[in-house]
Amino acid sequence: MSTTRTTDQWWRTAVVYQIYVRSFSDSDGDGLGDLPGITARLPYIADLGADAVWITPFYRSPMHDGGYDVADHRAVDPRFGTLDDADDLIRRAHELGLRVIIDIVPNHTSDQHAWFRKALTAPPGSGARSRYVFRDGRGDGTAPPTDWQSVFGGPAWRRVPDGQWYLHLFGPHQPDLDWSHPEVRADFEDILRFWLDRGVDGFRFDVAHGMAKDLADPLRDLGPAQVHHRIVGDGWQGDHPFWDREDVHGLLRGFRRVTDAYTPPRATVAESWAALDRRALYTRPDELHQAFNFDFLNTPWQADALRATIDRSLALAAGTGAAPTWVLSNHDVVRHASRLALPPGVDPDDWLLTDGRAPSVDPGRAARRARAAALLLLALPGAAYLYQGEELGLPEAADLPADVLQDPVHDRSRGRRKGRDGCRVPLPWATTGPSLGFGPGPAWLPQPASYRPLSVEAQRRDPDSMLALYRRALALRRTYMSAGTGTDAPLRWQGGSAPGILDFHAGNLRCVVNLSHGPMRLPTDHSPLLTSTLADAPQDALLPDEAAWLTDVREE
Repeated sequence: MSTTRTTDQWWRTAVVYQIYVRSFSDSDGDGLGDLPGITARLPYIADLGADAVWITPFYRSPMHDGGYDVADHRAVDPRFGTLDDADDLIRRAHELGLRVIIDIVPNHTSDQHAWFRKALTAPPGSGARSRYVFRDGRGDGTAPPTDWQSVFGGPAWRRVPDGQWYLHLFGPHQPDLDWSHPEVRADFEDILRFWLDRGVDGFRFDVAHGMAKDLADPLRDLGPAQVHHRIVGDGWQGDHPFWDREDVHGLLRGFRRVTDAYTPPRATVAESWAALDRRALYTRPDELHQAFNFDFLNTPWQADALRATIDRSLALAAGTGAAPTWVLSNHDVVRHASRLALPPGVDPDDWLLTDGRAPSVDPGRAARRARAAALLLLALPGAAYLYQGEELGLPEAADLPADVLQDPVHDRSRGRRKGRDGCRVPLPWATTGPSLGFGPGPAWLPQPASYRPLSVEAQRRDPDSMLALYRRALALRRTYMSAGTGTDAPLRWQGGSAPGILDFHAGNLRCVVNLSHGPMRLPTDHSPLLTSTLADAPQDALLPDEAAWLTDVREE
């Protein structure tokens, strides 16, 4: 069972297990995961060896975007439970030694939020509309104010009956807030205190790079070549009107002042799709503690590319005094158990449109790479975030039929992108039942047949399963990587490594990953603690797409 780290900076080395609420565990049979379902399964996460859970939004919401369209941050959606259920979850997590991080969605609200409903009934130019971004259209008013495009597809503006337009960088049911308005800042600071007073241990800030916007009139067009850019730095030159603006850092400092007023300190992590060097600025000493390393997530399965990303990430983290925050999967991307085995150059979004049938993914290669990637991730200095189901080796459910898809990305892109439902399919807990133990009835998304042998029940009986690998890795990580690990105990590369090999020391662990096309001999001065195959037979070599953790025989 996990035990809570005693250091005030526990997040620097924490293993955080992400729970996508709708798909984790359904306690009442309505097909949706819920808070009581999470609470009942918390012992599983503690036994796995995680230090904390990050829970995606469970607030009152019309659920146009899986709960990221929040109508009230201070209320639990009845489909997920009650405030008492949230309190029970936090209390039970703490009893098990798990800390609790929850999602805050500050860039936008639901169109059912009380503020937005009031804005729609108020006249143009009113104070009620000034909390959001309303503008007159161009020309005769029938054209959007700018050419800005939604992340989900299509224009980022929607017209209201009186003729004005409002900004929605995501779906039209998610109007963007104007963070220059003092009531917006004050309300979100109060939201943080509401949950801190209930005992949460930290927050993940959704779209942290998008809150601040250049709203000076006239608003700027982006131009036809750049309207789709989401990651600032990816071909964009100069000051962007809404991504990664300098003004956002003042807003993050405001969040940090709120969390720092509590004892013990609370953790803060940014979802920011800014370029890596810019994203490091989000973790300066007076801003947030962490920012997800999406560059690592997006790096191809190649030794040189991975080493370059690791080195750059460590150097940038050291520059701000932060600890790196590694991640391989989450609820917004194709699961890495499939993604890492895609042929070179294949875009995961394009692959999804083929329903996973062409180009093919070799399931054996995918499983080997997912196992090796787990040992790589968990050996790196800093914090690691695990997405529910990766400890089971779940692949992307790429062949979901169009008539079950619920992600707004599919509709807004008019089918040009399939969306994120394939990584959100409910977890298989058992080998039988209408939803493989997820709940007493069918789940909100169908589970593929391949999930049955990957269920928790099936893997608990197999000492060589992916679940067994994660459990052993997390136990060894706690033993061999000290509580001070992070930028305080930097990674050291082993000299003389052959091409295609990653070989490094972190804490008292040595990690070797074979990304070459042939076998490699393990060093004789180190003995294996764990290999990605989990084979009990002595192993003195690694095949391609295998990894090992070693310890110096002289220190045993």
